[in-house]
Formats: sequence, C-alpha cells, structure tokens
Amino acid sequence: MDEKSKQRLEADKAFLMLQAPEKGGDHAPSEGDIANRARDANTARLRELRLQKEAQEREAAPSPIPKTRKDRKPD
Repeated sequence: MDEKSKQRLEADKAFLMLQAPEKGGDHAPSEGDIANRARDANTARLRELRLQKEAQEREAAPSPIPKTRKDRKPD
C-alpha cells in the first residue's frame, strides 16, 4: 500500500507540473494583464496627486478661530 501511495504522489506531482503554468517570464503578458497594470499605475498616480493636493489644502487653510460668546453677561 505504501508503494502505491508513493507512486500515486509522484504521478499527481507530475500531472500538476504539466497543468500549472510556468512561473517564469517566458510568456507574453495578455491584454488583460497589460490593462490591469496600466489601471493600477494610473490609480497610484491619481492617489498620489490627491494626497498632495489635500496636504497643500490643509497647510493653506486658516486655523479656526475660537468663537466668543458676546451675549454672555459680564460678572
């Protein structure tokens, strides 16, 4: 039984090696891969621009002035 299990494991491993795509860079990227990379790059660029703009707006914004109550009666 142990010998069959060993053969079965080797056969399964060989089958999976044939079924799984190579992880090497020898295949051309698909159009979907190219579009996904372009979208991700554009999203990262726009996010960076938005964060820069928000930081500039925070720096340029005047500090809030505390409101005083004028309707208060002096002691």
